[in-house]
Amino acid sequence: MGRLRIGSRGSQLALWQAHHIAELLRGRGHEVEIEIIRTTGDKILDVALAKVGTKGMFTKEIEEALAEGRVDLAVHSLKDLPTELSPGFEIAAIPPRENAQDIFCSARYRSIGELLQGARVGTSSLRRQAQLKAIRPDLEMFPLRGNVDTRLRKLAEGEYDAIILAAAGLFRLGRTDLVKQVIPKNLMCPAAGQGALGIEIRAGDGATRQHLAFLDDADARTATSCERALLSELGGGCQVPIGAAAEIRNGRLHLDAIVANPDGSKILRESRDGDDPEQLGREVGEALLRRGGEAILEEVYGKAIAVPHQP
Repeated sequence: MGRLRIGSRGSQLALWQAHHIAELLRGRGHEVEIEIIRTTGDKILDVALAKVGTKGMFTKEIEEALAEGRVDLAVHSLKDLPTELSPGFEIAAIPPRENAQDIFCSARYRSIGELLQGARVGTSSLRRQAQLKAIRPDLEMFPLRGNVDTRLRKLAEGEYDAIILAAAGLFRLGRTDLVKQVIPKNLMCPAAGQGALGIEIRAGDGATRQHLAFLDDADARTATSCERALLSELGGGCQVPIGAAAEIRNGRLHLDAIVANPDGSKILRESRDGDDPEQLGREVGEALLRRGGEAILEEVYGKAIAVPHQP
């Protein structure tokens, strides 16, 4: 077997993901190297990324390395990949998905409901902020940046009463000591693609695609294709208050989705079943736009609200 070079961001979680894929490839007889690539999103640490509004801020430099042939594949958190890939690239595999839900972490409280009036909550996405505000409008929301260790350290030091993170990252890193509640999807609809990895290659690289084929999980690809189709229909990126959760139920694909005002004053919900993932995503997106989602999103895009990127 030939040598494969993986491009990855340098965060602890990104490297866990890259090493995980590397070990699976080594198990198939490949020699694998990992190249750490610093992206725009990694460089901007003092500005809220929703305010920057740059699509592909965690993928652009990695795609450049792919295009130049410095790496053969890139391992991304799927929700970091724009719904429309840059020309010349394709998603070769979406491995089995980790838990897609969000998690409530706290040193003192066991659930969102136990938080005291006016408690300080760290959250790095408009999507989470909006749904938290809908449940508990009294809570004080504060931006949360940094890697998983940094965020958990800030929580342990008392900077926040609680923080909200993606379950997948905590489970992959084994950092579950402050996990108190896996938030039900009906209370907090996840981000499109949350918990899934996307393995990107140069378009037309048939040899690498063939090497990666064993990693592709049919259920994960079906569900995330549906969620990303919804996100594309809404014109959204990962800094806007849109949630999407697709899964197979009784042999059919089911999609729950939301569009919300950042302050939680209005949350539009839509749920449908279907058989074609992308068609279902588009249909649910169209329904949300008709019901008022367009006005909500226009307001969000127009204000460039200062909150960081979803973790």
